[in-house]
Amino acid sequence: MEIKDSGSVVLTAYHSYTPSRIPIIEQSFVPEISSSHSPISRKSLPQCRRINRMLSNESLHPPMFSRSNSQASVDSTSMEDFWCEVESIKENSEQGQEEQTLLEVKPADEGELEAEWLQDVGLSTLISGAEEEDGQALLSTLTRTQAAAVQRRYNTYTQTMRKKNKHSVRDVRDIFGVNDSSPTFETAPASPVPSNGIQLPGQKPVWKSVSSNSCLDCGLDKDSPSVTEELSYEVSFSESITVVPKNRERQNNLRFKKDDSALPKFIIRKSQFGLTEVGDLSLEDMKKIRNLSLIELTAFYDALGIELKRNRTERIKGRENGLFGVPLTILLENDQKKVPGIKIPLIFQKLLLKLEETGLETEGILRVPGSASRVKYLRQEIEIKFHEDTFDWDQVRNNDAAGLLKMFIRELPSPLFTVEYLPAFITLVEKVSKVKLQLQALHLLIMLLPDANRDTAKAFLQFLKKIVANEGKNKMNLWNVSMIVAPNVFIYKGKHANQEEMQAAATTAHIVRLLIKYQDILWTVPSFLISQVRKMNEATMNNTKRQMMFDKGVRRLLRRKTMERERPERSETHIPEGVIRVYAPLHSKVSMAIQLNSQTKARDILARFHCANSHASSKNTKVQIQRLYEIGGNIGLHCLDPDAYMLDVYRANPQAEWVIKPKSS
Repeated sequence: MEIKDSGSVVLTAYHSYTPSRIPIIEQSFVPEISSSHSPISRKSLPQCRRINRMLSNESLHPPMFSRSNSQASVDSTSMEDFWCEVESIKENSEQGQEEQTLLEVKPADEGELEAEWLQDVGLSTLISGAEEEDGQALLSTLTRTQAAAVQRRYNTYTQTMRKKNKHSVRDVRDIFGVNDSSPTFETAPASPVPSNGIQLPGQKPVWKSVSSNSCLDCGLDKDSPSVTEELSYEVSFSESITVVPKNRERQNNLRFKKDDSALPKFIIRKSQFGLTEVGDLSLEDMKKIRNLSLIELTAFYDALGIELKRNRTERIKGRENGLFGVPLTILLENDQKKVPGIKIPLIFQKLLLKLEETGLETEGILRVPGSASRVKYLRQEIEIKFHEDTFDWDQVRNNDAAGLLKMFIRELPSPLFTVEYLPAFITLVEKVSKVKLQLQALHLLIMLLPDANRDTAKAFLQFLKKIVANEGKNKMNLWNVSMIVAPNVFIYKGKHANQEEMQAAATTAHIVRLLIKYQDILWTVPSFLISQVRKMNEATMNNTKRQMMFDKGVRRLLRRKTMERERPERSETHIPEGVIRVYAPLHSKVSMAIQLNSQTKARDILARFHCANSHASSKNTKVQIQRLYEIGGNIGLHCLDPDAYMLDVYRANPQAEWVIKPKSS
């Protein structure tokens, strides 16, 4: 059917149905929302209800060959907030606001897609044929399932290229060093390994449980029969799937209720190396984390038997000046001239601050729209006066501020949560009902986000968590917030509304719900990925040393250094095994040798420096908020968890330096 009211709103998050691949799903992710939680009346409500009836009666009917979760669960009551928000977005777009930059999805053949995938994961050398250290180091760290995923993509690429007769390509057996016709790989062990990437003989891991619910209180009933599950970061997600029966995820026919009490509580297994957040690693190591995450995500989908398809997007250049409709990277470049090191655009921070100060308890915040004409006027005023610090924020009503916030997110030229793999994730949600598997896939997708998107998304989700925490006053529970946010994050302006995109509406709301509820889990870097980064760095260092040995100039330098060391000069004090020297350049006592034992934690070392400097000048009063860093060796830079056991970290990276300094915000 043709939906006239859809106007220019199109969902970027869509999926394609294939009769042979989509099973019948009985699981439902959409809660039943009672009339007591119906949206506060608004001007466009009657029209929203008409749209909702149209969608529930016709557009959301499944194709003859399949029935998705969204289709099975959507009704005019549960999704009314979503479609009213879509109508509000349309009304704002009709108020003469600037045309949104479009993302054109262009078709590509299999060979081109696989070539792009190989480039994205840092293995472009397989295409070019060059022998680069980074590519070889990456291949040497892959697990069994990851190596199989790389081989599968490379095989597809080579077969496509041979058909096109473009150029000769390397045989996959040459890459992995396999001689026989049924290739096998020398890969990392599938058994659990410590997060440092080095198997320590005879050592038993020490675990500490951390509950995700301590990070977010969604007003759940403490007596509700919520399922508690354990998460482990020590083994790759794709390797753990191989021991799960294929149909286990569809054993239960659970219908989520509006209070979300049926969503499981996850307990994180915290190893002796602690937990690492996305901002705790160097930019170089985070780039390697992204490459590995895409390989792992692909292997994860392969293990589930789901095809990982990528949207091929062509981004039209956005505005270079102003505040709305400007790429995050350009906003940050401009803001960093005023505030060096800033990671979140100043205008976005100000909108969040305004709402946190005055709007968290406002009834229907985010859901009740501000005046479209007033929001348009405020936007124009902000564009002119923001950087001059002359804009009067006191004149901005809470609902108008919420409207400006949603407008900022909608009008980003590149979506906050990039769309390349979003359709693939929607497909997974609709095929696999197990929330743990959904969360693992979403976790890897978060690792793929660019730095600017990830930092901005983190601030946004933390704000949404605060809204949900004030549900008693603002009447916005987790599902209400998810329905309002989903169309702002996952739709953009275009020419028509695709029926399949509308069918994904409930699934996108469920994705937002997972993002809000489990956000503190999603911002941690899985330790098996850090393990692989350490191995990559070690492999690169070993290759560099071997190359240096063939350089005559380097050999001469080494001989000279050896002779200098053999001279009977004063020798430096030898540091015994298990003793580290910690440097604290901002303290009055700038260094200290510390004997480690099996119980020494990073927080113990920080406490010793704090005690030693407690009588120092007032300029050192903030020493307690500083962190211990592991620098060099097989890691670029690593801000250690205060609960990390230092003897284990030391054994994992004995060549590292240990420095106490403030953690960058």
